[in-house]
Amino acid sequence: MHRSPALLYFFTLSGFQKVFPMTPTSKTLRRCKKIEERDLYGLPKKYYDDEWQARQREKTKELHRRRQEEDEEEERKVDEYREIGLRLKSYPDEELRKAKKLVSSFIRSAEEVEEKIEEAAEKGELNELVLLVIWNRLDLARRDDEKDAVRSLDLLYRRVETEILSREATPAMRLLNDLLNIHDGFDDDGWLKACKKRMVETFPREDPFSILVPPGFDIDKHQGPMRPTIEADDVLLRVDFVREVDALLQEIRSKQDEANTQALDPESVASRLKQQEKQRAIHQVEALLDLAINLTW
Repeated sequence: MHRSPALLYFFTLSGFQKVFPMTPTSKTLRRCKKIEERDLYGLPKKYYDDEWQARQREKTKELHRRRQEEDEEEERKVDEYREIGLRLKSYPDEELRKAKKLVSSFIRSAEEVEEKIEEAAEKGELNELVLLVIWNRLDLARRDDEKDAVRSLDLLYRRVETEILSREATPAMRLLNDLLNIHDGFDDDGWLKACKKRMVETFPREDPFSILVPPGFDIDKHQGPMRPTIEADDVLLRVDFVREVDALLQEIRSKQDEANTQALDPESVASRLKQQEKQRAIHQVEALLDLAINLTW
């Protein structure tokens, strides 16, 4: 029977494999082990430690949690920005344009910003819309991480807000603010003397003759104006000043006690300095209240 060379080779090879099965030699195993060690060369042994891998998984979970919190914070800021944008849309275009132009003039005025703000307040141009425009710019600066712009816009916002509140304040609160601004930070006695002089000039006299007789009337010669001045309705009485300042102090003290009760954690240095500054201002208001109570002409 004649067989082809290919078929003969196949049967010969198959028979050879059955008779002599091929098994990996020790030399082959050593060569494979060297290849494996070469692939793992440079990797620390801790990578194959179960405890280390468990710690790494916990760290990964913590990173994912922080990333999620950052994403949520970013979404919150975006929502706030959208809300401000929608609030701006509710204003007429002409008013919005004027407010943006005014804010731009504040930013460009640099050292003259105080004069610009006071001038705008005198013209009645400061309102909620101006604050919203500043806040809009401030939010954009925060999103872009422009620290210098954030600091400047934050100061501008606070200054404009303070000016608006001072314009809307009662005569007693405006006088209190003026008296506090007289202080130069050093001479307490000189400050109290200047405040007493201002109070004497502001409050009407409370002796019987000054109550019955209008200002400027000479009681001895019976000469002088008999009609009260036009500004009589705007006169600030000492008793009204004392009443409002005392109510303000009581409100501040109640909030301060509540804050001290809630503040269980140690305060930072900045918080302590801020608290000391508030306490110093409270002491000044208390001194002004005592001065007004015991004021004599």
